[in-house]
Amino acid sequence: MFKTPNTVRLAVERVGGPTKASNACGVSNATIFNWINRRHVPNIDKAKLLATLASVDINDLRGTR
Repeated sequence: MFKTPNTVRLAVERVGGPTKASNACGVSNATIFNWINRRHVPNIDKAKLLATLASVDINDLRGTR
């Protein structure tokens, strides 16, 4: 079974890990881990911020592809 890459995990790693991502986005570490597990950032403003910080496409974080 082919599994698509977890772009949320990639973005968090590019920012420097869950703690740095949570501080940058103003959310808890638990929220970051929820995003990673769900492969989706539900809040559009947080998704825009994380996408900008990590240089990834926001559509990949929002699951709109």
